Amino acid sequence: MQPLTIHMSSALLSRIRRHVLPAGGLCEEAAFLFSKARVTEDGCVLDVIDGQLIPPDGFASRSRFYLELTDGTRAAVIKRAHDLGAGLVECHSHPTQRGACFSWSDLHGFDEFVPHVIWRLKGLPYAAIVMAPDSLDGVVWRAVGAGHEPLHEIVTEHGTMRATGLTHANWSEIYERQPL
Repeated sequence: MQPLTIHMSSALLSRIRRHVLPAGGLCEEAAFLFSKARVTEDGCVLDVIDGQLIPPDGFASRSRFYLELTDGTRAAVIKRAHDLGAGLVECHSHPTQRGACFSWSDLHGFDEFVPHVIWRLKGLPYAAIVMAPDSLDGVVWRAVGAGHEPLHEIVTEHGTMRATGLTHANWSEIYERQPL
């Protein structure tokens, strides 16, 4: 399996991290990145071309352990990606977690949302990143019907942040876990 990486500016990565992990923040926060995919001899790269922070009124519900976007927010993000001819990268936070990993509700939310978005964006890749204060993790779907693959790392002009790989390594266990 070829490694999957996301390339973006360090300024945008900092802006996203400050938004989804604000000082003293207790609720999950979200943002979306718009990306163009390219295949290299070293793997698949998602080059981020823009980002969008989700404001408080963009959520139907959110807490320390869950978030749900409004229908209008979801539609607007998908339309913007379509207009840019770009794939989507979802970013959200787990503000109290150590060792970033997606939750049971995250994985089950992907079941419905990911195929819909990939279909709406005519087969462009969809990725999801979860950020904790000490780390990040991610998964990528390259196309309609494709399974998830682990995100390897995020690369900026100032360095690299490796994904924990915890979600991909523990997918079945997390997915089958009974919710609280």
